[in-house]
Amino acid sequence: MKLVFGEGSCGIAAGARKVRAAVEKLNADGAVGVGITGCIGMCYLEPIVDVYDGGTLVKRLVKVDEAAAPALYEAAKTGDLAPLAKYEISADDREFLEKQTRIALRHCGLIDPEDIAAYEAVDGYKAIRKVLAMTPEDVIAEIKVSGLAGRGGAGFPTWFKWNAARNAKGEQKYLICNADEGDPGAFMDRAVIESDPHSLIEGMLIAAYAIGATKAFVYVRAEYPLAIVRLEKALAAAKKAGLLGENILGSGFSCDIRIKAGAGAFVCGEETALIESLEGNRGMPRLKPPFPAEKGYTQAPSNINNVETFANVAWIILNGGAAFAAMGTETSKGTKVFALTGKIKRGGLVEIPMGLTLRDVIFGIGGGIRDGGTFKAVQMGGPSGGCIPEHLLDTKIDYKALGATGAIMGSGGMVVMDSHTCMVNMARFFLDFTAKESCGKCVHCRIGTKRMHEILTRITEGKGKEGDVELLQELCNGIKAGALCGLGQTAPNPVLTTIRYFRDEYDAHIREARCPAHECAALKKYEIDPAKCKGCTMCAKKCPVGAITGTVKQPHVIDQSKCIKCGQCAATCKFGAIVVG
Repeated sequence: MKLVFGEGSCGIAAGARKVRAAVEKLNADGAVGVGITGCIGMCYLEPIVDVYDGGTLVKRLVKVDEAAAPALYEAAKTGDLAPLAKYEISADDREFLEKQTRIALRHCGLIDPEDIAAYEAVDGYKAIRKVLAMTPEDVIAEIKVSGLAGRGGAGFPTWFKWNAARNAKGEQKYLICNADEGDPGAFMDRAVIESDPHSLIEGMLIAAYAIGATKAFVYVRAEYPLAIVRLEKALAAAKKAGLLGENILGSGFSCDIRIKAGAGAFVCGEETALIESLEGNRGMPRLKPPFPAEKGYTQAPSNINNVETFANVAWIILNGGAAFAAMGTETSKGTKVFALTGKIKRGGLVEIPMGLTLRDVIFGIGGGIRDGGTFKAVQMGGPSGGCIPEHLLDTKIDYKALGATGAIMGSGGMVVMDSHTCMVNMARFFLDFTAKESCGKCVHCRIGTKRMHEILTRITEGKGKEGDVELLQELCNGIKAGALCGLGQTAPNPVLTTIRYFRDEYDAHIREARCPAHECAALKKYEIDPAKCKGCTMCAKKCPVGAITGTVKQPHVIDQSKCIKCGQCAATCKFGAIVVG
């Protein structure tokens, strides 16, 4: 038998490498096969170990720690898996994958990302071989039939961008993969590169052939070191196999792919800012038109798509564009990957056909709100997106329906919030991010986001004024109208949607100096209910500033002038006597 360890970034962070090292130490005789794979998407269950008998998965084990190493080794060696029963995945957790339709993630967590043979064993590089017998026009036509739209956020038709780059005049053309995934809570592209780098390479080769590019780049943020290492290995293996470089597979088609590690500026997720950075300049957006298809990298025709977009391409070529288009909705074809995070029971990567509802994903696949909480909102599209409230949970997941809510599909971040989340503070958090990430090129974004953040900070500190909400709306509209690029144009979305759906929370902060969610530290007030206090003195002992006084077995009191609102008293009290107001 063989033990395969899930070693995406999430698995490694949870301790998968340590578990594997402990097993390998016991496996000096090589009696047990040991291998690695990437992230299967069930990040909340890491470390994950799959037990294979030949090529068949016989057991999936979850939350495996180092202490399990001897049992893992013995079970794989003898074939008796009964001692591992406590680690076996539950039926409920199996639903997490069973309810998905995986295309971009089809190999993630199932193959060794560092072995090109493992990719070829699941039909890897068959699509590029098929494409080399087609005309570039036929390739673009197949992508058109599929209805594949860019998965980086804008949802622009992929075939149109490819066709524009192909028809643009220029001897040298470039293909660029945007792997500068900067949305807080988004990690789809990282997982694909770490877990299935050859699907990205193959998709890029097909696109390069279609547009006539001989040089390509993967612009990936330096904060993804494992992704970069595995992509480097995959590129070297592909080149050795004759799949990259000059005269690929003897076809006469040549293409080379290089990696550019970006410094992590959020604005470089915008395609023209990315191009500037790729050229060695400060990452700042260019005015469009001209678009990159006409004048991109070094002013030559260039095409940019993100990782997830490319990861779909080989499947489409092998299975046909019509098969991809058969999934999804009339205006949003195929599947979409989401990073499901926040106050959710089952956090991780989810790939579903367009057209399912938010409720299907959050409560069906994600299992609902953790710790017995109550759903409040979901943030779609990261700092460029918006908050969608509970009464819109049955909104279909497609570009048009999500846009109608004031949110956007974005790259696929889906941050779930419960009743303990303050929506004003959430808007402040995202404005803090976008204000800091603004490149500063245009005044509306550079100054407008800063002013908005200042107002939101005042409100969360109980210093809001009548008219602040109207001023925020005015600033939002001005920034949307005047900002040069998508970062600025969409920065107001979290504010606009929280005002639209949670205006009562803004009013409570401004008019009553009260945070309904009890999250804003400056507005919290800790008091002791004398009817519940037993006088155990534990809260007084834990208070770091001596704000709690009282005698043993008598109700205690909190001196509000000393209280720093750290919450230690509430966390310590076993009798529920601490009232947070």
